[in-house]
Amino acid sequence: MKRTAHAHWNGTLTAGKGEISTQSTTLNNTQFSFKTRFQEGVGTNPEELIAAAHAGCFTMAVGAALSQAGFTPGDLSTEAILDLDMAALSITGIHLELKGSVIDGVSEEKFNEIALGAKSNCIISKALSVPISLHVIYG
Repeated sequence: MKRTAHAHWNGTLTAGKGEISTQSTTLNNTQFSFKTRFQEGVGTNPEELIAAAHAGCFTMAVGAALSQAGFTPGDLSTEAILDLDMAALSITGIHLELKGSVIDGVSEEKFNEIALGAKSNCIISKALSVPISLHVIYG
């Protein structure tokens, strides 16, 4: 299986602009620029997209792991907070904030264990080489 995305850029780093599109067309010529990446502006940026991908992948991994353990997942919600060191131009870590419930009922300890396993085993976590932390709010 392959997934594709396309980016186009025109101009200098600070004055240029670009568009990002995805195979699914969820992003379709979505704008990005210096302002959307390093300041405030309308559009997206690569770091935001990494955070979104990680939040989605991790949340699905938690749901899958709960199901495999015999539990029915309820509401699961994750915020991924990506830390960008502007001086080094480097992603220094991602923190995942998971809020969740399970319909069948699972102990908080087991829920945390499952979430930690999902953090280590989701496809995006495995693709990243930065520290990834997790905070779970259960109930």
